[in-house]
Amino acid sequence: MTDKSTRIVLAALSRAAAAPEGAPLFAVRGGPGLFPTAPAGRQAAQRCKEEGWLRVLSAETDASALLPSTAGNKAVLVRKKTKTTTEICLLTDKGLAWLLSQTSPREVLEDFIRALEGRQTQAIDLVASVRRMQAGFDALKAGAETVLERLARDNDGPAATDGLKDRFQRFHQGPTADARTILLARLTEWQASGASEDCPLPELFQRSRSGAPDLTIGAFHDELRRLHDAGLLYLHPWTGPLHALPEPSFALLVGHEIAYYASLKK
Repeated sequence: MTDKSTRIVLAALSRAAAAPEGAPLFAVRGGPGLFPTAPAGRQAAQRCKEEGWLRVLSAETDASALLPSTAGNKAVLVRKKTKTTTEICLLTDKGLAWLLSQTSPREVLEDFIRALEGRQTQAIDLVASVRRMQAGFDALKAGAETVLERLARDNDGPAATDGLKDRFQRFHQGPTADARTILLARLTEWQASGASEDCPLPELFQRSRSGAPDLTIGAFHDELRRLHDAGLLYLHPWTGPLHALPEPSFALLVGHEIAYYASLKK
């Protein structure tokens, strides 16, 4: 009959045999481990390392641990900032040979089978999780494509034939031409034409697209705000009822007013 220490060693080496990627030397906080943290477990672990049955693969440092403390007359566990080291160990060939010499190979094989069944369950769960992530990704991609297509239609742009990544990049980059120069030039042309009213923003946008075909409404609005803040143009409000706006997507909120016309400052 084997003694308690040997039984602990055999159980630990069996678990190590079923964990080829390595396992924590001690079970901490209810987690997996080869040995219990009791004194008998620590003695057995030290024996395995000294005999060369286990090899330390790596040591992970934890900056906190549960330590006993007192609160009034009660003993409680509190988390203290202290460093504890978790050793990850592998079963060596020498350890496997000793294990097989001390126990039935059938028992070791049963440990392998249980480990394989556990890994199979984990793999099934992982595959299901990946499929859910893929479904979520596909839904996000479809939603983004729908929004980008809508933006292209709103901006009177050509039908998108390139990839989603290229369309995202083009959306973020905005116009490639000098939008400021083009906007100011189109406003100058509008006023030089003798128009009796300020330039409506939809008209200004369409005229500007002739020089910057990739200009988006968002970039158009951003540049109008910058020119307005720089004191280079006026943005005039829509004075009629909001439901009568001919093309609401071109309206621009400036302060507490809805701007719908622009003119150069003289």
